Amino acid sequence: MTGPKTAMVVSAHSADFVWRAGGAIALYTERGWEVTVICLSFGERGESAKLWREPGMTMDKVKANRKEEATRAAEILGAKVIFFDVGDYPMRIPDGSLYELAALYRRIRPEFVLTHSLKDPYNFDHPLVSRAAQEARIVAQAHGHEPGTPVIGAPPVFLFEPHQPEQCEWKPQLLLDITPVWPKKYEAFKAMNAQEHLWHYYERVALQRGAQASRNSNKTIKYGEAYQRVFPQVAEELA
Repeated sequence: MTGPKTAMVVSAHSADFVWRAGGAIALYTERGWEVTVICLSFGERGESAKLWREPGMTMDKVKANRKEEATRAAEILGAKVIFFDVGDYPMRIPDGSLYELAALYRRIRPEFVLTHSLKDPYNFDHPLVSRAAQEARIVAQAHGHEPGTPVIGAPPVFLFEPHQPEQCEWKPQLLLDITPVWPKKYEAFKAMNAQEHLWHYYERVALQRGAQASRNSNKTIKYGEAYQRVFPQVAEELA
């Protein structure tokens, strides 16, 4: 294949990719990669409390607002964004959406995939999307699924940090230095006006992961993101 390298981010709600993977997205788009974010929902019920407090608010207005915010955040980070609108609280992913996601795997052919933790007792949408992202990956690898389309290989899957990692049985196995692109990530935070209360929370998370990254390396790192691997890393050397 020719052209730039590609990556996919599969996000349950319209803001999840910003808080949890905005640094990785900005890092790779600055390196010339094409990063595509897939938002399964707009977070219109469970993550838009600020909007619902406004007089005369409707579901259509909330969705439009969250779509506009996420589109703007993706632009700041340099990514493309695709919206599925499967609903949230509760979220249900029909087979048609799963096949659509598998088709995106085959079209985008990502070098890696970022998505949610496999457990989250505070938000059932997140592990549902994590499983859907990985199931669609398996479908896209199957030779018997739409045989006229080339199957994909085995892109590694990284689970970005949940809001309360200890309760989600999630462990940081990769610490990513996002210091060079932190201004972009924080600018993307500010695009998510409906969840302004999370801006400083995730700034503190980035500072903490940066401190841990410094502690586990010989580098000075101020801001970081953390990821858990799903599959073993394949390498020719240990360091």
